Order: sequence, then C-alpha cells, then structure tokens
Amino acid sequence: MLRTIETRGFALSSLPVIAVDLGGTRIRAAVVLPDGSRLARVERPTPSADGPSAVLAACRDVARRARKAAPADVAATIAGIGLSSPGPVDPERGVVLEPPNLGPHFRDIPLAADLAAAEDLPAFLDRDTNVAALGEHAFGAARGENDFIYLTVSTGVGGSIFTGGQLLHGPDGFAGELGHVPVGLDGPPCGCGGVAHVEAYAAGASLARMAAELVATGGSAFLVARARTLGKDEELSAKDVAEGALADDPACMRLMNDARRAVAAGCVGYVNAFNPHRIVVGGSIAEAEGDRMLGPIRIAIATEVFSVIGRLVQVVPAALGGDVSLAGCQPLVMRRLANHDQRSPTTIKRPDNPVAVPGGTHP
Repeated sequence: MLRTIETRGFALSSLPVIAVDLGGTRIRAAVVLPDGSRLARVERPTPSADGPSAVLAACRDVARRARKAAPADVAATIAGIGLSSPGPVDPERGVVLEPPNLGPHFRDIPLAADLAAAEDLPAFLDRDTNVAALGEHAFGAARGENDFIYLTVSTGVGGSIFTGGQLLHGPDGFAGELGHVPVGLDGPPCGCGGVAHVEAYAAGASLARMAAELVATGGSAFLVARARTLGKDEELSAKDVAEGALADDPACMRLMNDARRAVAAGCVGYVNAFNPHRIVVGGSIAEAEGDRMLGPIRIAIATEVFSVIGRLVQVVPAALGGDVSLAGCQPLVMRRLANHDQRSPTTIKRPDNPVAVPGGTHP
C-alpha cells in the first residue's frame, strides 16, 4: 500500500512524480521527489512554430527522458505525471485551452490524456502559476501558510490564490489571473486587449514594448544609446529599462516606478478582496528588483489596505526560483490523487502491486 507522510495537515503520498513544465520558449521535465528535489532534469526548446503535434511530441519526449534517466528504484515508484502549462487551462479535463504564446493552432489540446497514454500513468494539469503556488506552499516561501497570494512578475504577470489550504480555481478553472486586474482608468494597452492592467505596466514584454517606443521617439537617451549596441536580431528588454533606471535616466525611472506602483496597487486590491496572510512574489523581474519592488508593495499595504486586514500580511520573495513549477508538480499529483470527490477510481500500476487511488485521469 502507499506509504504516506503528514505534511502541514495534508497527507501526501511519499512517492516521486514526473514533472513537465510547458513554456512558451522551453519545455522542462524532471522526476520530483516528495521533498521537492529534482532528479534527471531535462529541457528542450518549445517547437510552437511546428504546431500542436510537435509540442505534444516534445512533452512526451522530455517526460520519457526524465523517467529513463532517474535511478531505477525511484522510477519504479513514480505515482503520476504533473503538468504545468500557460493558461487558460481546464484543470478538470486536463486540457490546455488557448494559451497566447504557443502558436495560433494550440487550442483545446488534451495534454494530460496524451501524457497519460504515453507513460501509462495518471496525469494531471494545472495553470503554471497554480502549480508554482503549490510548490511554494509545499517547499518554499508559503510553507505553513494556507491563505496566501502567489504573484509572478516576469515576461508576463500572473498569480494564484490559496485560501483555506486550497487553490481557488473558480467555477470554470480560470480564477487567479491577477496580472489582468486593472489598476487605472487610463493607461497602456495590455496584450490581452484590456487597458491599464498590472501586466500592461509591469510585465517584461510590456516594458520591452515601451522601451522600443521611447527609442522611436527619442524619449530616452539611455535606451537610444543602448539600442545602438544591439545586434541585428536583438531587441531591448525589461533588463535594459531597469538598468536605465539605475543610471538615473528619467524615462526609464518613470517606467520602472510605474511598474512597481502598478504591482503594489494590484496587491492592495488582492489583500482587500481575499484577506491573505502572505504574498509571495516571484518571477525574473521581481527577483532582479528585490526590495525595489517588494518595498513599495509593503508600503502600499500598510497605508492603503483596511488596517485590520493589512497588518496581518507578510510580503516575501519566492524561494524556489525558475524550477518552481517543476517542484509544484509533486503536490499537484498528490492532491489530485487524494481528490476527496473520489469521482472515478484509477489504478497506479506497480509490479505485482496495483494500488487503487481516487480521482485520476487514465486511458
């Protein structure tokens, strides 16, 4: 029978999983142990230009390679496959619906069923930020806290809401798009078509677009000079804007101040709406900014949130770095295997030891 461990009030089966993190540019996989450590980590470019079939084949490839590279005793006890994907997704059906960065034809893709069939294991899917939140809750900066917000500020701005120890999915599985909360009545356009969203100010893609506009209008001496140093196929990035701000370029300082203020204003709304006790902030831009971003969030919460709510909130940096969604696949699989709905029995196949578990997705 399954050996279990008790972790913060939730019984997790102490078994490894295959983790697959599907991203717009890279697909990563590893075998993740119950303590969150990763073995046999592999990655490859995402072949989104070649269509959905090529992306599915690449996901199968990295999962197979990770499983094959794991030690034999670990590989023999793998409980299932956890899948992290850009949203929106349908976590119940294991379907990736219409992510904006995987090509125009990547729609309604049954990723979980495809991987389950390929590896003969139950497979479970969730949006990448939800999986990251599970990782930080089990192994990182949200450990021991059952009511928190996870926010990532990177190429895009995304997030997840944990309440009462559970992810808030909403009735259709789409809850938690924290980057697309408006923080003004007027402002820059967002990639989703909205106006003045947090992501429109603070995302790496948005900052890069605004940097290019400043170069075109001559609005930033620093960025104009930086653009002259770029190669033929290179473009300005959020890193260039941040470096311009540190060099006291007025236009870059304005963009970065707006980005920090937008994230802080978003967090004020999240705290008033959801009453979290912790906000965990990750992503490449947040990591690079450090307290330059976390400080304004803390000040905004202290001064703009209902005091009875705000004084309970900690704002902390994420702990697990770029592999957070790989780590989060372990609690994703364990929670889904222990699904209290017990909708349909699934068998995890082991040599001479089949074990029935509830709630799986299996061919």
